[in-house]
Amino acid sequence: MLVCLAEHFQTMLKTKLNVLTLRKEPLPTVIFHEPEAIELCTTTPLMKTRTHTGCKVTYLGKVSTTGMQFLSGCTEKPVIELWKKHTLTREDVYPANALLEIRPFQVWLHHLDLKGEATVHMDTFQVARIAYCTADHNVSPNIFAWVYREINDDLSYQMDCHAVECESKLEAKKLAHAMMEAFKKTFHSMKSDGRIHRNSSSEEVSHEFESDDG
Repeated sequence: MLVCLAEHFQTMLKTKLNVLTLRKEPLPTVIFHEPEAIELCTTTPLMKTRTHTGCKVTYLGKVSTTGMQFLSGCTEKPVIELWKKHTLTREDVYPANALLEIRPFQVWLHHLDLKGEATVHMDTFQVARIAYCTADHNVSPNIFAWVYREINDDLSYQMDCHAVECESKLEAKKLAHAMMEAFKKTFHSMKSDGRIHRNSSSEEVSHEFESDDG
């Protein structure tokens, strides 16, 4: 009788140990792998490169210009100056070094690295300070330029002509049209806010903008 009770007790003990073993075996696997899965989910999106919409261009630079009346052809001289400086240093195939993104109230010029990816360096232009833009230049039909009122630290200002070389004449014209649309939206917003006299019209203020339809 004692032998039977001892065998029964051993059988029950083994069964309980097996149950405890079975319950314990999956735990190290779950505890070990779960934090890794969480870590991958949180860090992977941060490694993705931010993408930007816009037109890839070669930024030619800027040069100061004089005058307050900006009529057709006013950017020809500064563009020629920028073009000459550019052609002296350019190679046979000059890669795009910037991405021009025209938005309703701002123009963003993202500078690209050697791999053609956008860097953290970006120039911002307020559409309301753009006095003139055009895609019509004799030196090259692929150039798009705009005159920007730059405000200095002492609150004085200067007019700078910025220029970019596009991949084609069509791309340059598209930028001119996009700038015109951005200007119209900015104008209507400023007019509704009372920052522009309500008797003014977008046609009157935008006569300085040149967008050659060719």
